[in-house]
Amino acid sequence: MKTGISDLFPPQEEAIRCGVLEGKTLVLASPTASGKTLTAELCALRHVIELGGKVIYLTPLRALANEKYEEFRKYQTLQKHDGRRVRVGISTGDFDRRDPWLNRYDIIVATNEKADSLLRHRSEWMNALSLVVADEIHLLNDSERGPTLEVVLARLMQINPQIQILALSATIRNVDELATWLKADYVTTDWRPVPLSEGVLLHQEIQMKDGGASTIEKHARTPSINLAIHIVKSGGQALIFTSTRRNAVSAARKVGNELQPFLSKPTQRALRLVSKRMLMAGERTRVNELLAELVKNGSAFHHAGLGGSLRKLLEDAFRKGKIKVLAATPTLAFGVNLPARAVIIQDYRRYEVGYGYYPIAVLEYKQMAGRAGRPKYDKTGEAILVAKTDDERDYLMESYIMAEPERIWSKLAVERILRPHVLSTIAAKYAHTEQGVYEFFSKTFYAYQYDPKAINIVIAKILRFLHNEKMVDVSGKNVTATTFGSRISELYLDPASAVLLRDALNNRAPYLTDLSFLHMIARTPDMYPKLRPYSREIDQLAIFAEDHKEEFMFPPPSDAEDNHELEEFLGEVKLGWVLQSWIDEVTEDQMIERFRVQPGDLYRLIRTAEWLLHASRELARLLGHKDLVPLVSPLMERTTKGVRAELLPLVRMEGVGRVRARILFNSGLKTLKDLKHSPVNRLTALPLIGSRLAKKIKEQVGGFVKRNQWEKLENEDGEQQSLAKYS
Repeated sequence: MKTGISDLFPPQEEAIRCGVLEGKTLVLASPTASGKTLTAELCALRHVIELGGKVIYLTPLRALANEKYEEFRKYQTLQKHDGRRVRVGISTGDFDRRDPWLNRYDIIVATNEKADSLLRHRSEWMNALSLVVADEIHLLNDSERGPTLEVVLARLMQINPQIQILALSATIRNVDELATWLKADYVTTDWRPVPLSEGVLLHQEIQMKDGGASTIEKHARTPSINLAIHIVKSGGQALIFTSTRRNAVSAARKVGNELQPFLSKPTQRALRLVSKRMLMAGERTRVNELLAELVKNGSAFHHAGLGGSLRKLLEDAFRKGKIKVLAATPTLAFGVNLPARAVIIQDYRRYEVGYGYYPIAVLEYKQMAGRAGRPKYDKTGEAILVAKTDDERDYLMESYIMAEPERIWSKLAVERILRPHVLSTIAAKYAHTEQGVYEFFSKTFYAYQYDPKAINIVIAKILRFLHNEKMVDVSGKNVTATTFGSRISELYLDPASAVLLRDALNNRAPYLTDLSFLHMIARTPDMYPKLRPYSREIDQLAIFAEDHKEEFMFPPPSDAEDNHELEEFLGEVKLGWVLQSWIDEVTEDQMIERFRVQPGDLYRLIRTAEWLLHASRELARLLGHKDLVPLVSPLMERTTKGVRAELLPLVRMEGVGRVRARILFNSGLKTLKDLKHSPVNRLTALPLIGSRLAKKIKEQVGGFVKRNQWEKLENEDGEQQSLAKYS
């Protein structure tokens, strides 16, 4: 196949000189867009095509996994040495599976958590891996995501000491330590295909790192907005990073008010089309409507509260240059690739409940700055911090622009984090003795950086907990997992969550309802992050809790206990209530109004709830509570679909979600039998049921459709597809 690549970037050349194509383990630390992914692709193709090997590509996020999967798919036209074509697969969810079907694929893209779950299930095909690519390896420094990646790499090195590891990262300070742990060489460089200029904006003047200075026009009261407009006027796009979602929305509004005069007529037409599509992306909410209105003016906001379909439309429109200014929270810096001519860091401080405001890490600044400059479009990229005073300008220049990123430190030796990894080491039989457990964790990055005795103290405490809770048995020197312990590990549960679920299922609530199980899973440590009750909600939540106290598996804290415990309990009540409202078909817009839970947050809660309900059902079976299984199974499906029980047969059909299912049901089409015998024109007459969907429904339920009606549907289907392609 032709790729159009004639020359390699310097970091790619250096990686090849270091032997990355000869099987050498390597840490490649270089800025965004410097060619790390192509290096991984070349390395993967050598393993698959020339050596007959198998490759796993690890990412920290599902969105990033999807992006990398699409990049690798272009190689599926190539042939391996045995004549078969290269096959690329992806797996990011459903942790309670061995996924033997992945054995058919040569290159597998997976999240770190999915890889961890596959190792816990001892998926046989993982023994055949010859290359692991660990993307964003600097996230070892992240207290939530880092430990899983660290354990996965240590485990892969344990089961196959000869495996090649290619670790990819932005520039990190202690790359030598990381490389030594991995027994790797390393390449580290600041080279970028688009040179980066860094500076600080104070009022209307930009002071650059190289000593240069420039002045921008004043269009609005906010300096970051003036800078964004300046960038757009010069033909570029801008990313504005803000500390909160509210600030992102505010910035998008402010810049949108000023952008209209600088948009060409074709751009305005394209933006109106994007706006219309946003209104049709999922359920219509105030978030869709606000974003769709802003997009008409060439600005938008991006944060984790956006639903998946809306976020994809937004990202595609920005990549194609239609949206000119995107205001985003820092989560974007660690997610999908969205470069821009200029990156404007409006807020360098973050707010965290219980801690207040604190300055971001230099590493986080470097991640955001790395988004500046679009290869093939921009001659230079600009990363600009915004200051309010002369003193603050000096501080930002010294503490961020001139500073080196912090060292990466392992975050593994925390009991809550380490607990499931200790259990899985025993349950999956990677260690058979207590000493074997200690030996495995002595090979981790944490043990390399610190005294291994420190982590051994935590492990010993965890082993006592696991033994006391009957998850492991000890016989002489041997340590084995009980049936209960093995199942917990396979279910990818924190053992503390499993204890909570076990006790709740054993003791039960006085009056069992859907809310009983929803509140039960809301209480587990695995339901993270928790929902925080706002002060205006406290009284309402307390009344709700009092009204439903007979349904809870756990008694509310007494008045004598501290406010923190009560607030935590009410947060769990709120989460249970949110999930209850979802399965009662409360609309997404009503969820925003009632609970301040936005679609993206809601979908993450739903995915976690589905997994925990599955785990609850499996534990109920294991513990002999057969009467609970018929209660939890439909609840799990209803949580996935967001419907009352009466709609389950309808939403199981492809193309029919909760909104369309309710339309069908309310029109009298309540069962598959009703749909089978319904005239096709009755379907097409309903709101949101066009000819394409009517055709798909009829194909799924069967039933007689006259030939002329079927041909008419197919013609309308073809016309709609042509229209969609044209638009």
